[in-house]
Amino acid sequence: MYKNYDDYPEILNVSDIQILLGIGRKQAYELVHSGSFHVINIGKRIKVSKNVLIQWIEGGKLYDTN
Repeated sequence: MYKNYDDYPEILNVSDIQILLGIGRKQAYELVHSGSFHVINIGKRIKVSKNVLIQWIEGGKLYDTN
């Protein structure tokens, strides 16, 4: 189990986000599909940069989908 941000890999998957935020699977998928931050789709896999997620958590720059 990860204890702090540094323990997580640089590229997160949905299950990492779920654990990091303490939310359910459905909520994690809703979040990554919300457009709140940049995600990378590789086939059916969804990846998020750890730095992008941390910046979003800390209230930093929001992702503009336009």
